[in-house]
Amino acid sequence: MSKHPILYIKRGCPWCREAMAFFQKHAVEVDLRDVNLSSQNMQRMIEISGQTKTPTLEYGDFVVADFSVEELMDELAEQPEIRRDLGLADNYEDD
Repeated sequence: MSKHPILYIKRGCPWCREAMAFFQKHAVEVDLRDVNLSSQNMQRMIEISGQTKTPTLEYGDFVVADFSVEELMDELAEQPEIRRDLGLADNYEDD
């Protein structure tokens, strides 16, 4: 598994900015991949998620595509070991 989760983004995407701010606030280091700047990044995102929308998070086999922070946390609630690996406490604040 990659040391850090990969966050596929598009410049100007408000949901991407929200996701980046969330990870920064919670000190989760992510590898940013702008899919508009690299066809390889776009191809990888399509390969893992079957779609072209951002943000998309990849962490090993855990993939969440086209998400809001709330949707991401809902997915992580179903995967407590991933949530723990990412360093997100059970009582996070999303403000």
